Amino acid sequence: MGWDSLSLVDAADDRPLIERRAVLRGGFYETQARTMIERVPRTAGIAQRWAVSPYRGCAHACRGCGARAGHRRLGLDAGGDFDTRIVVKPNAVPRLRAELARWDGEPLAVGVSGDCYQQAERTYQLMPGVIEALGEAAVPFTVYTKSPLVLRDAALLERAGAQVAISIAFVDERIRRAVEPGAVGAQARLELVSALVEAGVACRVLMAPVLPLLSDAADQLSATVRRIAATGAQAIEPIVLRLPPGTRAWYLDWLAGAHPHLVERYEELYDRAGLPSPGYEQRITGQIEQLCHLYGMRSGPPEPAPRLPRYPQLALV
Repeated sequence: MGWDSLSLVDAADDRPLIERRAVLRGGFYETQARTMIERVPRTAGIAQRWAVSPYRGCAHACRGCGARAGHRRLGLDAGGDFDTRIVVKPNAVPRLRAELARWDGEPLAVGVSGDCYQQAERTYQLMPGVIEALGEAAVPFTVYTKSPLVLRDAALLERAGAQVAISIAFVDERIRRAVEPGAVGAQARLELVSALVEAGVACRVLMAPVLPLLSDAADQLSATVRRIAATGAQAIEPIVLRLPPGTRAWYLDWLAGAHPHLVERYEELYDRAGLPSPGYEQRITGQIEQLCHLYGMRSGPPEPAPRLPRYPQLALV
């Protein structure tokens, strides 16, 4: 049954769908997940086609987050509600294990609908079980996060053969405070990359989202790549800001207040799906690729992870 059908269950109850279907506990909406492995939107820009997200919504409040539209299906708005009304899936681990039992081993992203190490994880601690389930199923996976809390699970991640992608799009704190107000600063994330590398966790940096006309100047890109290189990271995956429906209105409303002279240029730069002009995107990713070469790093999507056998082969005697 789809969300549209569910919304018709009680026409007299005009509360948002999530408030009718979830338990509000400690400021979080708890709801039992029907499925954990979900398709990644085409506009996301990441390598994986499928994702696992224990949380929906994100307290990092990043204005350009491409997952915002998901809150609309819950009867909430894609702006302030996405930042403050976080949905938790307490049954994430058993539900995921059931789905992995018939999964074909295709790589998964973890934390696409909301950072899997945001504040809610301190309360619910779902990620250790998610990591163990994925590791036991021998499914290649990448955890996407901005949070130092991921270090808590470094040993689990290393043992499961996971990759961790830390998002560091720029190192200018003025920009970070404006567009990522709930996330830790760039310096804390740079130190996090170093700590993960030291702990033996496969770690790369997602240089995303590069913000057109705000963080894309040559000196800004150079400063960011240089500081990332100093962490010991081996690769950078650049992604230019996406503005899919839900994200677009929220971001452009902020832009109109903070940088009104840029709104018209953004309208010209983005298509109806929220994708940036191919020419612009190729120019920015090309600049980052040249910088990565200068600092001895690889640029671009990760190399395909090998699919490991679920059960080790017994040695012949």
